[in-house]
Amino acid sequence: MSTGVLIVDDSHFMRNLLRQILEQEYRILGEASNGAEAVKLYKEHEPDIVMMDIVMPKCNGIKATAAIKKIDPSARVIMCTSVGQREKMKLAVKAGADGYVTKPFEEPSVRKALTDVATA
Repeated sequence: MSTGVLIVDDSHFMRNLLRQILEQEYRILGEASNGAEAVKLYKEHEPDIVMMDIVMPKCNGIKATAAIKKIDPSARVIMCTSVGQREKMKLAVKAGADGYVTKPFEEPSVRKALTDVATA
């Protein structure tokens, strides 16, 4: 069985980009455009890994990660962050993030982050 991934980003373009990078090796279980949707979809689909943007409307990635970790402490979340968001990244790690990739995405770094988290 292949690894199931939930993609969370408020940018439709970024969700599409991640889907294109991942869909050959991973099952895409769903996509969310904010943290509140991410928590709801996590409960429904129980993905192996969540690719989570940090900055989103309604509920940011840090709050959503904390909520998902409260539901499932073994959840694996990879944060997607823009260059220069070091303070937000520290908060994300505190909330339970297991790894991160930096935007703009490069396929090898996205794949490495997923492999690292999946095998940890």
